[in-house]
Amino acid sequence: MAKNGLGTTYPNPLVGCVIVYENKIIGEGWHKKSGEAHAEVIAIESVQNKELLSSSTLYVSLEPCSHFGKTPPCADLILKYKIPNVVIGTIDPNSKVAGKGIQKLKDSGVNVTFGILEKECNELNKRFFTFHRKSRPFIILKWAESSDGFISPKNREEQKPVWISNEYSRQLVHKWRSEEQAILVGTQTIIDDNPSLTVRDWTGENPIRVIIDKENNVDSSKNVFDNQAKTIVFSNKEVTSNSETIQNIKLAFDINSTQTIVEKLYENNIQSIIIEGGRKTIQSFIDANIWDEARVFIGEIKLHDGTKAPELKKAIYSKRYLKKDILLTYRNDD
Repeated sequence: MAKNGLGTTYPNPLVGCVIVYENKIIGEGWHKKSGEAHAEVIAIESVQNKELLSSSTLYVSLEPCSHFGKTPPCADLILKYKIPNVVIGTIDPNSKVAGKGIQKLKDSGVNVTFGILEKECNELNKRFFTFHRKSRPFIILKWAESSDGFISPKNREEQKPVWISNEYSRQLVHKWRSEEQAILVGTQTIIDDNPSLTVRDWTGENPIRVIIDKENNVDSSKNVFDNQAKTIVFSNKEVTSNSETIQNIKLAFDINSTQTIVEKLYENNIQSIIIEGGRKTIQSFIDANIWDEARVFIGEIKLHDGTKAPELKKAIYSKRYLKKDILLTYRNDD
């Protein structure tokens, strides 16, 4: 249930909750959007006979909050209905919670069990956990390469993408975009492909677009400035924009630029980002070892020459097929 909120809960985590009375589910809920009711609240409200709550067990994937944010503390609601047993998947790494919710419940006499399916619950909230534990977004690298190892041809006749992957792979990429909070590309990708970087072949919210444009070479007519989504531009110049959807950030480009960009994204509360190109941009994150996951499509076509694919020296984590495309996934556990 928690996964239903992927892409809509930022900056909040994904949380699912189930309430059980005498081995029967009597209530369930999942967090849908920041500022709206948390999973525990929805689950409790869904129980028709509230008298059963005082003899029930509440299961929740993440520690209930104990502080006032946009909504009241979930721990207080659990205590209000005298729910005697609470089973928690994993502790919340957010310093505002971080064990305080569990302690509050225990201090009030609730039987609390935590660390149940902890690995799975941590995987569920890998974006949220990375943001709070490493002070940076969860970073996904994504590219498509030809069967002979190129991501783009040497010459192109038009300013539009040269498709290496098939339509199923491309639709999956749009699904991924709807799941992440932001998407990042470099200058050359904008100039060569003029992408929109939006969700078109899937249902969901457009990610925040992040452009690395060191010399301000991307003109305002490009699709990334069409106001369909917020756009953040990193450049080495002070630039003033009249658009409410465009944010310009001045950056001193040096050997630490990749780390600085990541720090700025964290300051802007961006919890996850998918980096789609180009080769130089993706390689800079690989070389700096600042990434968490890489998703690489291998198309069936051959380009024979052009821009070589990024070099990633990691063992393959998983492999799947989308018709004749191969999708390789890598994990960075360093």
